[in-house]
Amino acid sequence: MNLAEALASEVDGVTTRLEFGRQRAIVPLESWRDAALAAKDALGCRMFDWLGVEDAGRPGAVGERHAVTLHVVHPRERAGLLLRTELPAGAALPSVASVWAGAAWHEREAAEMFGIALAGHPDPRRLLLPDSFAGHPLRKDFVLAARVVRPWPGGLEPGEADTSAPSRRRLAPPGVPGPDWGPRREEPQQ
Repeated sequence: MNLAEALASEVDGVTTRLEFGRQRAIVPLESWRDAALAAKDALGCRMFDWLGVEDAGRPGAVGERHAVTLHVVHPRERAGLLLRTELPAGAALPSVASVWAGAAWHEREAAEMFGIALAGHPDPRRLLLPDSFAGHPLRKDFVLAARVVRPWPGGLEPGEADTSAPSRRRLAPPGVPGPDWGPRREEPQQ
């Protein structure tokens, strides 16, 4: 039995799914902290690796907004366990910082960058951005200020094509002289 299946037998509501060749434990939000405790105490996953968030929703959509993934490791077995939960819009993620102290930083980053609420976090202060910063920069609905102030220097988005601009294929790379540059060769006369 692998760690995900063992966790499913320990905690009610946990299911497993094979994704990219690895078993993943799908945990209901209300069982998130219980699953973390079971992974550490019952399964021996004492090493916290990382916690990440994915903005799974479309701006303005109703339903699941964020997906949270947690990776912990059983050091003796050298086996990792992935836990995943879906966080509906407006719901709070139960903190696992009291289970693994290293999760505190990751949870604070997730709260600041994605705007998720944390329930029971020991230190919910901002981590990376100043207090005056408004918004959550890793959400899909966050508008980049640089795109509003001046045009984007890279490729254009669909629908933003400017027909007066020359094709990139016809332009020489920077630093390459044009065809008029250099000495002219005269054709030999016959």
